[in-house]
Amino acid sequence: MIAREWKARVPNRHKEGFKGAQIFCRRFDEQHVEITLITYWPDRESVMAFAGQDIDVAKLYPEDDQYELDPDTFVHHYDVLEHQFVS
Repeated sequence: MIAREWKARVPNRHKEGFKGAQIFCRRFDEQHVEITLITYWPDRESVMAFAGQDIDVAKLYPEDDQYELDPDTFVHHYDVLEHQFVS
């Protein structure tokens, strides 16, 4: 299993708009919070099917600008060695 991590900074006034889509949120500075999205994939081929040939480049969208994102343009991938999920 592969874990894919991406981060962006967004002004505090937009924090509420991201609740349903983001996994983690923390205070970045006085004017911004940082959101971190981690997705899980069975393998790197699955990540490539979603993200394209260069899986280390973030998949960004033109409409992201309306949310005043300051996104990372790269992502990190980790091999998941162990996981425990509870429902």
